[in-house]
Amino acid sequence: MPIITLEGPKIANLDTRREFIRDLTDAAVKAYALPQEKIIVILHENSREQVGVGGELLVDKG
Repeated sequence: MPIITLEGPKIANLDTRREFIRDLTDAAVKAYALPQEKIIVILHENSREQVGVGGELLVDKG
């Protein structure tokens, strides 16, 4: 059972998030030749206050 885990910024729009999950699932179905029910997708959404790049929080970079 493939598990797709993605770290990234929050996807604010619920419909956009649904479409994104469907697209990732469809790609995994094609790659693994498995039914959709076997694909797990987990989004870890992080705010700009929780991510640092180059020693600075993203929220401070503008």
